[in-house]
Amino acid sequence: MLAIRQHEFGPADVLRLEEVPDPEPGPGEIRIAVEAAGVHLLDTAIRAGTAFGAMPPPELPMTPGREVAGIVDRVGPGADAAWLARRVVAHLGPASGGYAELAVVSATRAYELPANLDAVTAVAAIGTGRTAMAILDLAEIKPTDVVAVTSAAGGLGVLLLQGARNAGARAIALAGGAEKLAVAARYGATTGIDYRAPDWPTRLAEEPPLTLVLDAVGGEVGRVLYDRLAPGGRLVRYGWTSGEQNSYDDPQRPVLDLDGPSIMDRLAELEQRSLAAAADGSLVPHVGSVFPLAEAAAAHRALETRASIGKVVLVTTSEGAR
Repeated sequence: MLAIRQHEFGPADVLRLEEVPDPEPGPGEIRIAVEAAGVHLLDTAIRAGTAFGAMPPPELPMTPGREVAGIVDRVGPGADAAWLARRVVAHLGPASGGYAELAVVSATRAYELPANLDAVTAVAAIGTGRTAMAILDLAEIKPTDVVAVTSAAGGLGVLLLQGARNAGARAIALAGGAEKLAVAARYGATTGIDYRAPDWPTRLAEEPPLTLVLDAVGGEVGRVLYDRLAPGGRLVRYGWTSGEQNSYDDPQRPVLDLDGPSIMDRLAELEQRSLAAAADGSLVPHVGSVFPLAEAAAAHRALETRASIGKVVLVTTSEGAR
């Protein structure tokens, strides 16, 4: 099979398409003929060797990618043969191996896809979607909230905007550029603010005081948003892509951190809810950046330079694209 391989840590160019032996499913496992594989910002940090999330550093060489969707083409010993030919999506966990034409995973981690859910949407729902569900649970958005969402046109951002819209709240989207703000408006933003404009804090001050901030950026953006947070409001933090993790100390405006280890026991529940929401249309991922498998390096560069919109996905064939 063809797979993206990484033999060293470094820039995006260390990702190379190679021919490798087909993986065989072990006991209780299934093999998926991959149509789509999800790409995360964390993938770029792992590739560079700068951060590994809650996982240990990978052994090299490796094939990145932790979420796939496709058709089951083989089952291992003890796995139910009824899985064969089913359309499925699965999160591979720390094992990785998703940027490839074939991937193996325990059958217990796989979900059959509803007929109305395509592969690229499914891989966004199984990974980014489950994180969005956890953030929305923590945020407990109310109809009276005025919510600011950073990186609002990203994979997580569009899901959080939908969550705010579903709750009946007012949502203020922060994103870079007119194209991204248009995407945010499509998914429920009441107001859009281009944080790249020098006067964006003034524009924010024209809006009602914030009662909830959903922040993945931190740094100066996070500080400006926190300053606009009304007493009794809260900031939910799930990252700091600026590279600067802020410290806040006002007990009247608490900071709620999404703690990865605390949701580990809930992953299956969050995945199931996210897939159901994508299928029923209540929380639908926006897959705005689709790349062929061979162009995984370009997909990483798009994420790192913030050129991507929505979820970034690799596809193995033209059938995997929508």
